[in-house]
Amino acid sequence: MVKGKLILICQSGGEFVSDADGTLSYNRGEANAVNINQDTPFDHLKIKLAEMCNLELKTVSIKYFLPGNRKTLINLRSERDFKRMVEFHANSVTAEIFVSGKEGFDHEALNTYTDRTIGLKLAENVNHHGTPATAADSGGLSITPSKAMPLRTVHTDAASPIAIQSDCLVDVHISCQEPAINATADSSSQATTSSNPFSGHVAEDDSDYAPRSRAAVGTTAQSPISFDYDSTPADTVKKRRRTASWTIGANGPTIVVTGNDSKEKISRKKKSRSSTGVMDSNDTVEDEDYVQLPDDSDSSSAVALRDEDLPEKLVATWKEGITGVGQDFKSVKEFRAALQKYAVANRFVYKLKKNDASRVSGRCTVEGCSWRIHASRVPAAQTFRIRKFNYLHTCGGESWKSGHRTRNWLVSIIKERLRDSPNDKPREIAKGILRDFGIKLRYRQVRRGMEDAKEQLQGSYRKSYNRLPWFCEKVVNTNPGTVAKLMINDEKILQRFFFSLHASIHGFKHGCRPLIFLEATSLRSRYKETLLTATAVDADDGFFPVAFAVIDIENDDSWRWFLQQLKSALSTLQSITFISDREKNLKNSVLEVFENACHGYSIFHLLESFKRNLKGPFSGDGRNVLPEIFLSVAHAVRLGGFKNSTEKIKQISSHAYDWVIQIEPECWTSLLFKGQHYNYVTEDVAEPYSKLIEDSRGSTIMQKIEALICMLGDLIDHRKLESSNWSTKLTPSKERKIQEEAVKADGLKVLFSSNVLFEVHDEMTHVVNIENRECTCLEWKQSGLPCCHAVAVFKSTGKCVYDYCSSYFTVESYCSTYSVSVNPIPGIGAPVEEDGESDTADVLPPCPSESQIEEKPEETKTVDPDKRTVSCSRCKEPGHNKASCKATL
Repeated sequence: MVKGKLILICQSGGEFVSDADGTLSYNRGEANAVNINQDTPFDHLKIKLAEMCNLELKTVSIKYFLPGNRKTLINLRSERDFKRMVEFHANSVTAEIFVSGKEGFDHEALNTYTDRTIGLKLAENVNHHGTPATAADSGGLSITPSKAMPLRTVHTDAASPIAIQSDCLVDVHISCQEPAINATADSSSQATTSSNPFSGHVAEDDSDYAPRSRAAVGTTAQSPISFDYDSTPADTVKKRRRTASWTIGANGPTIVVTGNDSKEKISRKKKSRSSTGVMDSNDTVEDEDYVQLPDDSDSSSAVALRDEDLPEKLVATWKEGITGVGQDFKSVKEFRAALQKYAVANRFVYKLKKNDASRVSGRCTVEGCSWRIHASRVPAAQTFRIRKFNYLHTCGGESWKSGHRTRNWLVSIIKERLRDSPNDKPREIAKGILRDFGIKLRYRQVRRGMEDAKEQLQGSYRKSYNRLPWFCEKVVNTNPGTVAKLMINDEKILQRFFFSLHASIHGFKHGCRPLIFLEATSLRSRYKETLLTATAVDADDGFFPVAFAVIDIENDDSWRWFLQQLKSALSTLQSITFISDREKNLKNSVLEVFENACHGYSIFHLLESFKRNLKGPFSGDGRNVLPEIFLSVAHAVRLGGFKNSTEKIKQISSHAYDWVIQIEPECWTSLLFKGQHYNYVTEDVAEPYSKLIEDSRGSTIMQKIEALICMLGDLIDHRKLESSNWSTKLTPSKERKIQEEAVKADGLKVLFSSNVLFEVHDEMTHVVNIENRECTCLEWKQSGLPCCHAVAVFKSTGKCVYDYCSSYFTVESYCSTYSVSVNPIPGIGAPVEEDGESDTADVLPPCPSESQIEEKPEETKTVDPDKRTVSCSRCKEPGHNKASCKATL
């Protein structure tokens, strides 16, 4: 599909015939072609097809084949089906659709879709009768009809809008050149237009759909009005300021043309707000007794919203929410919600005169209107029943024009959208509300509305903390061997919560190296909690979650508590190497809790910090090569290599050299570090957790915990299945490493000194001790896998290389890591009950401190570590160049 466009070949009037192999073919009938794109609304396409094929709109049925499948027809019934079809044909130029239905197109249906005029060329593309467009005399509004239609002229004063009405369809050409407006036509006929200002043959243009726009008011157009399906949204915005205003009402289009009066010149900002017909959300008036709805009162500057503008599924459901006297609801809350949606769907505003738990009475906000409703509680049936209902309005819809929206209405709209698309972002929802309701909302308003909507759908975030004690008991019962601990203060506010599943504990103790990465990730909620994680590395260098904790404040005390719980869960005397971000200062806490442990600094965080701290001036190859040299310092196994790399850094930047030396090389370099080899891990260990939390940002604390458990369960099941097909002794990554060393070993000369010691001659002579599993190149001891010199010895002696590999890298160890699965926890994902337990909360969410709130601007500030620093070539100082240097040399 080129540039998002797709050509639909519309087949109609024929029939399907099945071939011997089940393939379907379409015989007879006729074909038409229509251009669509990803922004084309399904309802607009449907009415275009009905019009083109002369079918009754309500009976139209559309089907299509999947690419490469001519045996099964797929129904096309909704906007979602349509988007899916476009996606299926993303790599196609054309697609076949098959249209059927009852013959006879109802032209009155066009009145429902008058907004299709936005996007059509009314001048060139509509006149299919070959009649050239004729303009009126000097200036004014010219209407050029088709010769096939009778005409009727409507004369009007230049200062007033032209309201053009008709009972039939004609082709029109409209141009606005002067403030004075005249409508002229051939003397032999009368001018006329329709509420739908385009011909029934418009589908033949095969034009693309462009998003709806509203024309500007208060501007003078100097060129014919032309709305083009091929135009982009940017083009449409530009045209708003140079075209006449169109207002689509019940009687057809109203064209408003204003002269070039200097008094009417306004700023672009004000013009935009008035011409788009949308209302800023700051104008909301909050009142519990008023149901406030969108404003369409300015009929001269906006396309009036119609029922068809509302989402189809919502309107169909909401209009049937109130049926009449005797209708029962489960509660007063359900009745209020149904009444509010009913009012939105039927476009009126009501006021509640009585509104309590036992009775609700409402009337239309317009004085004298006959619409009334009264409902009350039925104690015997435990329901809420409509007692009186007068559904007729005598106000002519005036209440809708003066109504505004409430937060509850916004939440109900967002909730319906989240049911269909749970992963929609605030900006996507805001665009949808603007498109469907004509209401422009700010990002913050939509985000808050989403929080309330998700709370209604998923349960209260605050109340979900009350389920933590239940979870601690349930997870231990369903997964014996699991450790879960909860710590709250005297006011029942959460301070710390720790859990480590039995599957993680068993996997670490039986299959992983004694190496754990410590990380912290924000839970991205209003309560500012932090997620602490302990992550191991499996035999194939994959990350393996071991333990989690949710804390109120990240500090030395909370980290020490987390390490104490981790030590209790693992209950091992084995020396463990812990790796953390140097800037968190966890070294003392780790060595205090785990007496025989080793502590190192994360290479990922060190490298990021190194980039941030790079300051000029730079010499030689410049700053771009410094990160690579820094890694060579970390991986150097000999003193000579370490000094050589650090000297290179010094030659480029003395400041960078000083920074490298002062960050304790014994805690991160291969040369000096005494713990498990780890510094080849340069990835962000916390990234999977951060992504998971971001994807579940609006979820409750229990749902986030459930997501972590599901992530671990899926990881174990996937890797267990994957490893069941492995046939090698070592895991795939380690097997590749051994094969690479075997290639290097070819051609090396081996001399026997004893049964244990061997000399291997390469460019240098190395001594291999197979009993101690050492080589003077130091790579064997460092990595746990035989180096090329050792592999050469094994080839010469006939020994098996796998017998000298670390057991931590075998497939057996890998399978042991993932041998225990996570048992499901029934009820963990259940929404929080809204009634009954709010007054007896066992656990309350943390209270973020002022410092946590104040730190937010600093967290959003980003620094580009690769941004070039200007330095002076004269004085060698950063921050200026030679031309502006003021130093005295």
